[in-house]
Amino acid sequence: MQIRISFISEQDIVLPIHYNHILQAFIYNNIDGDLARFLHDKGYSKNSRSFKLFTFSRILNRGRKAGRMLNFGKKIEFIVSSPIEEFCKSISNFMLLRDDLNIAGNRVVVEQIQLDKLLANKEEIVVQTLSPIVTYSTLFRLDGSKYTCYFMPNEGDFNRIVSENLIRKYNAFYNADLSFDEGIEIEAINTPGQNLVYYKNIVVKGASGKFIIRGKKELLQLGLDTGFGSKNSQGFGCVRLLKGDLSK
Repeated sequence: MQIRISFISEQDIVLPIHYNHILQAFIYNNIDGDLARFLHDKGYSKNSRSFKLFTFSRILNRGRKAGRMLNFGKKIEFIVSSPIEEFCKSISNFMLLRDDLNIAGNRVVVEQIQLDKLLANKEEIVVQTLSPIVTYSTLFRLDGSKYTCYFMPNEGDFNRIVSENLIRKYNAFYNADLSFDEGIEIEAINTPGQNLVYYKNIVVKGASGKFIIRGKKELLQLGLDTGFGSKNSQGFGCVRLLKGDLSK
């Protein structure tokens, strides 16, 4: 389920250029407390892997750059997505009932909430990223120190990591035992964009654009709801389902 939320303010809404951690904190602060603690501290886990199972988009409005900040004017909107019914109900209710919402010092009120159930009706879907898809592996240098290696769609590990990540999320959420052989294929339609995002001073590299994704409908559905790739709860891998003319 995707929840598109529009906010308005009496003053211009101004945020840092890299605001993912701010939206993430805002989401945690505006769902049921017990649910927030469960997702933040534990999440859905299996075989030592844990997943928060929600994602969110970039702010959909274009901001005006002012130094290290973005001025969005008096309205912003973004999308939050999750397969967890309790999460979707909780954030919708909190947003509608509270009149003291605050996003990094910006006082806002909800103008509109729109719920949209994206359906994977086929074993092939086409999506447009609303926040970059992130894939990475943690590797070791010769001296034993760790480093993070990010992959782009033109690299073979990109497809494998996205697929294995989705299988792990499916097994954790549904307590299932799908094997990696039952995964998905993801293919960029045209040259994807490369995005560098700072999340709490850590550089994260992701890919944006249009993708064809093939696989079992139940896996595609989970990807639509919880995001594709890694770091979903940090604001990566959120997509919208495309229909009709893909050139638009």
